[in-house]
Amino acid sequence: MTEITDDIEAVVEDTDLPRRLKEDVYDTIEAREGVDTENANYIAKAVEAQYKGSRVDPLDPVGTVSAQSIGEPGTQMTMNTFHYAGVAEIDVTQGLPRLIELVDARKNPDTPMMTVHLEDEYATNRERAHEVVWNIEATKILALGDISTNVADMIVSIDLNEDTLAERWPTVESTTEIAGEIADTVQDNLGVQVTQNGTVIEFGPEEPSYRELLQLVEQLREITFKGIEDISRVVIRKEETEEGEEFVLYTEGSAFKKTLKIEGVDASRTTCNNIHEVHKTLGIEAAREAIIDETMTTLEEQGLDDVNIRHLMLVADIMTNDGTIQSIGRHGISGNKDSVLARAAFEVTVNHLLDAAIYGEADDLDGVIENVIVGKPVRLGTGDVDLRMGTTSD
Repeated sequence: MTEITDDIEAVVEDTDLPRRLKEDVYDTIEAREGVDTENANYIAKAVEAQYKGSRVDPLDPVGTVSAQSIGEPGTQMTMNTFHYAGVAEIDVTQGLPRLIELVDARKNPDTPMMTVHLEDEYATNRERAHEVVWNIEATKILALGDISTNVADMIVSIDLNEDTLAERWPTVESTTEIAGEIADTVQDNLGVQVTQNGTVIEFGPEEPSYRELLQLVEQLREITFKGIEDISRVVIRKEETEEGEEFVLYTEGSAFKKTLKIEGVDASRTTCNNIHEVHKTLGIEAAREAIIDETMTTLEEQGLDDVNIRHLMLVADIMTNDGTIQSIGRHGISGNKDSVLARAAFEVTVNHLLDAAIYGEADDLDGVIENVIVGKPVRLGTGDVDLRMGTTSD
Protein backbone atom coordinates (compact mmCIF):
# COMPACT_ATOMS: atom_id res chain seq x y z
CA MET A 1 0.00 0.00 0.00
CA THR A 2 1.24 3.49 -0.88
CA GLU A 3 0.62 6.37 1.51
CA ILE A 4 -0.80 9.53 -0.07
CA THR A 5 1.80 12.17 0.77
CA ASP A 6 1.46 15.93 0.33
CA ASP A 7 3.62 15.75 -2.82
CA ILE A 8 1.44 13.07 -4.40
CA GLU A 9 -1.73 14.95 -3.44
CA ALA A 10 -0.34 18.14 -4.99
CA VAL A 11 0.36 16.29 -8.26
CA VAL A 12 -3.18 14.87 -8.47
CA GLU A 13 -4.91 18.08 -7.43
CA ASP A 14 -2.99 19.98 -10.13
CA THR A 15 -4.90 18.13 -12.88
CA ASP A 16 -8.17 19.24 -14.51
CA LEU A 17 -9.96 16.04 -13.48
CA PRO A 18 -13.39 16.12 -11.79
CA ARG A 19 -13.46 15.14 -8.11
CA ARG A 20 -14.82 11.64 -8.80
CA LEU A 21 -11.90 10.79 -11.09
CA LYS A 22 -9.39 12.27 -8.66
CA GLU A 23 -10.74 9.95 -5.98
CA ASP A 24 -10.30 7.02 -8.38
CA VAL A 25 -6.67 8.07 -8.99
CA TYR A 26 -6.04 8.18 -5.24
CA ASP A 27 -7.57 4.68 -4.87
CA THR A 28 -5.34 3.37 -7.68
CA ILE A 29 -2.19 4.84 -6.14
CA GLU A 30 -3.05 3.51 -2.68
CA ALA A 31 -3.69 0.03 -4.07
CA ARG A 32 -0.17 -0.17 -5.52
CA GLU A 33 3.10 -0.48 -3.65
CA GLY A 34 6.02 1.94 -3.89
CA VAL A 35 4.40 4.66 -6.01
CA ASP A 36 6.52 7.80 -5.78
CA THR A 37 5.69 11.34 -6.88
CA GLU A 38 6.96 10.75 -10.43
CA ASN A 39 4.81 7.63 -10.88
CA ALA A 40 1.81 9.38 -9.35
CA ASN A 41 2.27 12.24 -11.81
CA TYR A 42 2.42 9.74 -14.71
CA ILE A 43 -0.82 8.03 -13.57
CA ALA A 44 -2.63 11.34 -13.05
CA LYS A 45 -1.52 12.76 -16.43
CA ALA A 46 -2.52 9.54 -18.23
CA VAL A 47 -6.01 9.67 -16.70
CA GLU A 48 -6.28 13.38 -17.52
CA ALA A 49 -5.32 12.76 -21.16
CA GLN A 50 -7.89 10.00 -21.52
CA TYR A 51 -10.54 12.13 -19.81
CA LYS A 52 -9.94 15.10 -22.10
CA GLY A 53 -9.83 12.84 -25.16
CA SER A 54 -13.25 11.39 -24.32
CA ARG A 55 -15.00 14.73 -23.92
CA VAL A 56 -17.28 16.02 -26.65
CA ASP A 57 -15.77 18.69 -28.90
CA PRO A 58 -17.35 22.14 -28.87
CA LEU A 59 -20.27 22.50 -31.32
CA ASP A 60 -20.48 18.72 -31.78
CA PRO A 61 -24.13 17.86 -32.70
CA VAL A 62 -24.56 15.25 -29.95
CA GLY A 63 -28.33 15.06 -30.33
CA THR A 64 -28.23 14.25 -34.04
CA VAL A 65 -25.41 11.74 -33.57
CA SER A 66 -27.31 10.03 -30.74
CA ALA A 67 -30.50 9.87 -32.80
CA GLN A 68 -28.57 8.24 -35.65
CA SER A 69 -26.72 5.90 -33.29
CA ILE A 70 -29.95 4.59 -31.76
CA GLY A 71 -32.26 4.93 -34.77
CA GLU A 72 -30.20 3.00 -37.33
CA PRO A 73 -29.82 -0.18 -35.21
CA GLY A 74 -33.49 0.23 -34.28
CA THR A 75 -34.42 -0.58 -37.87
CA GLN A 76 -32.90 -4.04 -37.32
CA MET A 77 -35.09 -4.82 -34.31
CA THR A 78 -37.97 -7.28 -34.46
CA MET A 79 -41.57 -6.62 -33.53
CA ASN A 80 -42.03 -9.78 -31.47
CA THR A 81 -42.53 -10.44 -27.77
CA PHE A 82 -39.86 -12.79 -26.49
CA HIS A 83 -39.44 -14.85 -23.37
CA TYR A 84 -37.46 -13.10 -20.69
CA ALA A 85 -33.79 -14.08 -20.94
CA GLY A 86 -33.31 -17.29 -18.98
CA VAL A 87 -36.89 -17.41 -17.68
CA ALA A 88 -39.04 -19.25 -20.20
CA GLU A 89 -42.15 -19.06 -17.99
CA ILE A 90 -42.46 -15.27 -18.25
CA ASP A 91 -43.26 -13.29 -21.41
CA VAL A 92 -41.78 -9.81 -21.56
CA THR A 93 -42.20 -7.28 -24.37
CA GLN A 94 -38.85 -6.80 -26.09
CA GLY A 95 -37.48 -5.52 -29.36
CA LEU A 96 -38.92 -2.44 -31.05
CA PRO A 97 -42.22 -2.40 -29.09
CA ARG A 98 -40.26 -2.22 -25.82
CA LEU A 99 -38.01 0.56 -27.13
CA ILE A 100 -41.11 2.52 -28.19
CA GLU A 101 -42.61 1.97 -24.72
CA LEU A 102 -39.53 3.46 -23.11
CA VAL A 103 -39.14 6.57 -25.30
CA ASP A 104 -42.91 7.17 -25.10
CA ALA A 105 -42.60 6.94 -21.27
CA ARG A 106 -45.81 4.92 -21.07
CA LYS A 107 -47.40 4.80 -17.64
CA ASN A 108 -48.35 1.13 -17.97
CA PRO A 109 -45.99 -1.20 -19.88
CA ASP A 110 -47.57 -4.11 -21.76
CA THR A 111 -45.77 -6.66 -19.60
CA PRO A 112 -44.71 -5.13 -16.26
CA MET A 113 -42.31 -7.31 -14.28
CA MET A 114 -39.79 -7.17 -11.46
CA THR A 115 -36.54 -8.97 -10.73
CA VAL A 116 -36.53 -9.45 -6.97
CA HIS A 117 -33.26 -10.24 -5.21
CA LEU A 118 -33.30 -11.63 -1.68
CA GLU A 119 -31.03 -11.05 1.29
CA ASP A 120 -29.45 -13.17 4.05
CA GLU A 121 -30.98 -16.64 4.54
CA TYR A 122 -33.90 -15.86 2.21
CA ALA A 123 -31.45 -15.90 -0.72
CA THR A 124 -29.99 -19.34 0.05
CA ASN A 125 -32.80 -21.26 1.78
CA ARG A 126 -35.56 -22.39 -0.59
CA GLU A 127 -38.23 -22.55 2.12
CA ARG A 128 -37.46 -19.02 3.32
CA ALA A 129 -37.41 -17.84 -0.32
CA HIS A 130 -40.90 -19.34 -0.79
CA GLU A 131 -42.12 -17.32 2.20
CA VAL A 132 -41.23 -14.20 0.22
CA VAL A 133 -42.90 -15.65 -2.88
CA TRP A 134 -46.23 -16.12 -1.06
CA ASN A 135 -45.97 -12.61 0.41
CA ILE A 136 -45.59 -11.17 -3.10
CA GLU A 137 -47.77 -13.37 -5.33
CA ALA A 138 -51.49 -12.60 -5.20
CA THR A 139 -53.34 -15.55 -3.67
CA LYS A 140 -56.89 -15.89 -5.02
CA ILE A 141 -59.58 -18.24 -3.75
CA LEU A 142 -59.25 -20.64 -6.71
CA ALA A 143 -55.69 -21.43 -5.55
CA LEU A 144 -56.82 -22.31 -2.02
CA GLY A 145 -59.63 -24.81 -2.54
CA ASP A 146 -62.78 -25.85 -4.37
CA ILE A 147 -65.90 -23.71 -4.75
CA SER A 148 -69.32 -25.32 -5.00
CA THR A 149 -72.73 -23.67 -5.37
CA ASN A 150 -75.92 -25.10 -3.86
CA VAL A 151 -78.70 -23.48 -5.85
CA ALA A 152 -81.46 -25.16 -3.82
CA ASP A 153 -80.24 -23.76 -0.49
CA MET A 154 -78.68 -20.59 -1.98
CA ILE A 155 -75.29 -21.32 -0.43
CA VAL A 156 -71.73 -20.96 -1.74
CA SER A 157 -69.37 -23.45 -0.12
CA ILE A 158 -65.55 -23.18 -0.10
CA ASP A 159 -63.66 -26.35 0.78
CA LEU A 160 -60.14 -25.15 1.58
CA ASN A 161 -57.17 -27.42 0.88
CA GLU A 162 -55.20 -27.90 4.11
CA ASP A 163 -51.91 -28.65 2.31
CA THR A 164 -52.22 -25.45 0.25
CA LEU A 165 -53.00 -23.40 3.37
CA ALA A 166 -49.96 -24.83 5.17
CA GLU A 167 -47.78 -24.09 2.13
CA ARG A 168 -48.90 -20.48 1.67
CA TRP A 169 -49.03 -19.60 5.39
CA PRO A 170 -45.90 -21.44 6.59
CA THR A 171 -45.59 -19.39 9.78
CA VAL A 172 -49.16 -20.17 10.96
CA GLU A 173 -49.47 -23.61 12.55
CA SER A 174 -53.27 -24.07 12.57
CA THR A 175 -55.09 -24.37 9.26
CA THR A 176 -58.35 -23.63 11.10
CA GLU A 177 -56.91 -20.28 12.15
CA ILE A 178 -55.99 -19.52 8.53
CA ALA A 179 -59.50 -20.53 7.42
CA GLY A 180 -60.89 -18.11 10.02
CA GLU A 181 -58.84 -15.24 8.56
CA ILE A 182 -60.07 -16.14 5.08
CA ALA A 183 -63.69 -16.22 6.33
CA ASP A 184 -63.27 -12.75 7.86
CA THR A 185 -61.83 -11.43 4.59
CA VAL A 186 -64.77 -12.86 2.63
CA GLN A 187 -67.25 -11.32 5.05
CA ASP A 188 -65.57 -7.89 4.96
CA ASN A 189 -65.35 -7.81 1.14
CA LEU A 190 -68.75 -9.26 0.24
CA GLY A 191 -70.80 -7.88 3.15
CA VAL A 192 -72.55 -11.21 3.81
CA GLN A 193 -72.81 -13.46 6.85
CA VAL A 194 -70.18 -16.22 6.69
CA THR A 195 -70.09 -19.45 8.67
CA GLN A 196 -66.94 -21.52 9.17
CA ASN A 197 -66.66 -25.18 10.05
CA GLY A 198 -63.01 -26.23 10.17
CA THR A 199 -61.66 -25.53 6.70
CA VAL A 200 -65.11 -25.27 5.10
CA ILE A 201 -66.58 -21.80 4.62
CA GLU A 202 -70.22 -21.16 3.63
CA PHE A 203 -72.19 -18.04 2.80
CA GLY A 204 -75.07 -16.89 0.61
CA PRO A 205 -77.18 -13.85 -0.37
CA GLU A 206 -79.44 -12.27 2.25
CA GLU A 207 -82.50 -12.75 0.03
CA PRO A 208 -82.90 -15.85 -2.19
CA SER A 209 -81.71 -14.74 -5.61
CA TYR A 210 -79.99 -16.85 -8.24
CA ARG A 211 -78.49 -13.72 -9.81
CA GLU A 212 -77.04 -12.47 -6.50
CA LEU A 213 -75.65 -15.95 -5.80
CA LEU A 214 -73.72 -15.91 -9.08
CA GLN A 215 -72.53 -12.33 -8.43
CA LEU A 216 -71.16 -13.39 -5.04
CA VAL A 217 -69.19 -16.20 -6.69
CA GLU A 218 -67.74 -13.79 -9.28
CA GLN A 219 -66.82 -11.24 -6.60
CA LEU A 220 -65.21 -14.00 -4.54
CA ARG A 221 -62.86 -14.84 -7.41
CA GLU A 222 -61.47 -11.28 -7.37
CA ILE A 223 -60.55 -11.13 -3.67
CA THR A 224 -56.82 -11.26 -2.88
CA PHE A 225 -56.29 -13.15 0.38
CA LYS A 226 -52.52 -12.79 0.54
CA GLY A 227 -49.76 -11.12 -1.43
CA ILE A 228 -49.94 -8.09 -3.74
CA GLU A 229 -52.98 -7.79 -5.98
CA ASP A 230 -51.06 -6.48 -9.02
CA ILE A 231 -48.65 -9.44 -9.11
CA SER A 232 -50.31 -12.48 -10.64
CA ARG A 233 -47.36 -14.89 -10.63
CA VAL A 234 -43.87 -15.27 -9.22
CA VAL A 235 -41.20 -17.57 -10.67
CA ILE A 236 -38.33 -18.60 -8.41
CA ARG A 237 -34.98 -19.61 -9.88
CA LYS A 238 -31.57 -20.47 -8.49
CA GLU A 239 -28.94 -18.39 -10.26
CA GLU A 240 -25.28 -17.47 -10.09
CA THR A 241 -24.99 -13.77 -9.19
CA GLU A 242 -22.25 -11.47 -7.97
CA GLU A 243 -23.18 -12.50 -4.44
CA GLY A 244 -22.80 -16.21 -5.30
CA GLU A 245 -25.46 -18.84 -5.97
CA GLU A 246 -28.82 -17.62 -4.70
CA PHE A 247 -32.55 -17.63 -5.35
CA VAL A 248 -33.96 -14.84 -7.54
CA LEU A 249 -37.66 -14.09 -8.05
CA TYR A 250 -39.24 -12.93 -11.32
CA THR A 251 -42.75 -11.49 -11.20
CA GLU A 252 -45.59 -11.04 -13.67
CA GLY A 253 -46.92 -7.63 -12.79
CA SER A 254 -45.22 -4.96 -10.71
CA ALA A 255 -45.75 -3.20 -7.39
CA PHE A 256 -42.28 -1.88 -6.73
CA LYS A 257 -42.92 0.14 -3.57
CA LYS A 258 -44.93 -2.58 -1.82
CA THR A 259 -42.40 -5.26 -2.76
CA LEU A 260 -39.44 -3.37 -1.31
CA LYS A 261 -41.20 -3.29 2.09
CA ILE A 262 -41.50 -7.09 2.30
CA GLU A 263 -39.15 -8.83 4.71
CA GLY A 264 -36.36 -10.70 2.94
CA VAL A 265 -36.33 -8.51 -0.19
CA ASP A 266 -32.98 -6.88 -0.99
CA ALA A 267 -34.08 -3.34 -1.86
CA SER A 268 -30.61 -2.36 -3.11
CA ARG A 269 -30.65 -4.90 -5.99
CA THR A 270 -34.35 -5.38 -6.81
CA THR A 271 -35.36 -3.84 -10.14
CA CYS A 272 -38.58 -3.03 -11.99
CA ASN A 273 -39.17 -2.43 -15.70
CA ASN A 274 -41.82 0.24 -15.05
CA ILE A 275 -39.82 3.48 -15.03
CA HIS A 276 -42.71 5.46 -13.51
CA GLU A 277 -42.88 3.15 -10.49
CA VAL A 278 -39.13 3.53 -10.04
CA HIS A 279 -39.58 7.32 -10.20
CA LYS A 280 -42.34 7.36 -7.60
CA THR A 281 -40.45 5.04 -5.26
CA LEU A 282 -36.79 6.06 -5.59
CA GLY A 283 -36.79 9.43 -7.34
CA ILE A 284 -35.82 10.90 -10.69
CA GLU A 285 -32.14 9.87 -10.61
CA ALA A 286 -33.14 6.22 -10.15
CA ALA A 287 -35.66 6.60 -13.00
CA ARG A 288 -32.87 7.96 -15.23
CA GLU A 289 -30.72 4.91 -14.43
CA ALA A 290 -33.71 2.64 -15.11
CA ILE A 291 -34.25 4.21 -18.56
CA ILE A 292 -30.57 3.69 -19.41
CA ASP A 293 -30.53 0.09 -18.17
CA GLU A 294 -33.82 -0.85 -19.84
CA THR A 295 -32.89 0.62 -23.24
CA MET A 296 -29.41 -0.92 -23.14
CA THR A 297 -30.84 -4.33 -22.15
CA THR A 298 -33.44 -4.11 -24.93
CA LEU A 299 -30.74 -3.42 -27.53
CA GLU A 300 -28.42 -6.13 -26.17
CA GLU A 301 -31.22 -8.72 -26.32
CA GLN A 302 -31.42 -8.00 -30.05
CA GLY A 303 -27.66 -8.29 -30.51
CA LEU A 304 -27.27 -4.52 -30.93
CA ASP A 305 -24.85 -4.01 -28.05
CA ASP A 306 -22.49 -1.86 -30.13
CA VAL A 307 -24.60 1.24 -29.41
CA ASN A 308 -22.52 3.51 -27.17
CA ILE A 309 -24.17 3.87 -23.79
CA ARG A 310 -23.45 7.62 -23.78
CA HIS A 311 -26.09 8.10 -26.48
CA LEU A 312 -28.64 6.34 -24.28
CA MET A 313 -27.51 8.44 -21.33
CA LEU A 314 -28.22 11.58 -23.35
CA VAL A 315 -31.74 10.37 -24.14
CA ALA A 316 -32.33 9.58 -20.46
CA ASP A 317 -30.96 13.00 -19.44
CA ILE A 318 -33.33 14.81 -21.82
CA MET A 319 -36.31 12.75 -20.63
CA THR A 320 -35.64 13.46 -16.94
CA ASN A 321 -33.85 16.82 -16.76
CA ASP A 322 -36.84 18.76 -15.41
CA GLY A 323 -37.49 16.35 -12.54
CA THR A 324 -40.28 14.46 -14.28
CA ILE A 325 -40.29 11.77 -16.97
CA GLN A 326 -41.17 13.24 -20.37
CA SER A 327 -41.84 11.23 -23.50
CA ILE A 328 -39.98 11.93 -26.71
CA GLY A 329 -43.01 12.90 -28.73
CA ARG A 330 -45.47 15.68 -29.40
CA HIS A 331 -46.86 15.39 -25.86
CA GLY A 332 -43.38 15.65 -24.40
CA ILE A 333 -39.98 16.89 -25.53
CA SER A 334 -40.67 17.37 -29.26
CA GLY A 335 -43.94 19.17 -28.57
CA ASN A 336 -42.29 21.56 -26.10
CA LYS A 337 -39.43 22.80 -28.29
CA ASP A 338 -39.04 26.55 -28.65
CA SER A 339 -38.75 26.30 -32.43
CA VAL A 340 -42.06 26.39 -34.33
CA LEU A 341 -40.59 24.61 -37.37
CA ALA A 342 -39.05 21.86 -35.21
CA ARG A 343 -42.43 21.17 -33.59
CA ALA A 344 -44.20 21.27 -36.95
CA ALA A 345 -41.68 18.87 -38.50
CA PHE A 346 -42.51 16.18 -35.96
CA GLU A 347 -46.30 15.76 -35.92
CA VAL A 348 -49.59 17.71 -36.45
CA THR A 349 -47.80 20.18 -38.73
CA VAL A 350 -50.80 22.36 -39.60
CA ASN A 351 -51.84 22.83 -35.96
CA HIS A 352 -48.38 24.02 -34.92
CA LEU A 353 -48.04 26.43 -37.83
CA LEU A 354 -51.58 27.79 -37.34
CA ASP A 355 -51.06 28.35 -33.59
CA ALA A 356 -47.70 30.03 -34.26
CA ALA A 357 -49.31 32.38 -36.80
CA ILE A 358 -52.18 33.25 -34.46
CA TYR A 359 -49.89 34.06 -31.53
CA GLY A 360 -47.15 35.67 -33.63
CA GLU A 361 -44.34 33.32 -32.61
CA ALA A 362 -40.82 33.83 -33.98
CA ASP A 363 -38.28 31.12 -34.81
CA ASP A 364 -34.60 31.91 -34.16
CA LEU A 365 -33.42 29.01 -36.35
CA ASP A 366 -31.00 27.70 -33.73
CA GLY A 367 -31.45 23.95 -34.25
CA VAL A 368 -30.76 21.39 -36.94
CA ILE A 369 -34.32 20.71 -38.11
CA GLU A 370 -35.40 24.29 -38.68
CA ASN A 371 -32.22 25.20 -40.61
CA VAL A 372 -32.63 22.15 -42.87
CA ILE A 373 -36.23 23.20 -43.57
CA VAL A 374 -35.29 26.73 -44.63
CA GLY A 375 -32.15 25.62 -46.48
CA LYS A 376 -29.59 27.37 -44.29
CA PRO A 377 -26.31 25.91 -43.00
CA VAL A 378 -26.83 24.24 -39.64
CA ARG A 379 -25.25 26.24 -36.83
CA LEU A 380 -23.35 23.30 -35.41
CA GLY A 381 -19.87 21.93 -35.96
CA THR A 382 -18.22 23.57 -38.95
CA GLY A 383 -21.51 25.33 -39.75
CA ASP A 384 -21.04 27.62 -36.77
CA VAL A 385 -17.50 28.68 -37.66
CA ASP A 386 -16.81 31.69 -39.88
CA LEU A 387 -13.57 31.63 -41.86
CA ARG A 388 -12.12 34.69 -43.46
CA MET A 389 -9.03 34.85 -45.64
CA GLY A 390 -7.05 38.03 -45.63
CA THR A 391 -4.15 39.12 -47.84
CA THR A 392 -0.87 40.29 -46.49
CA SER A 393 1.62 42.44 -48.26
CA ASP A 394 5.38 42.16 -47.84
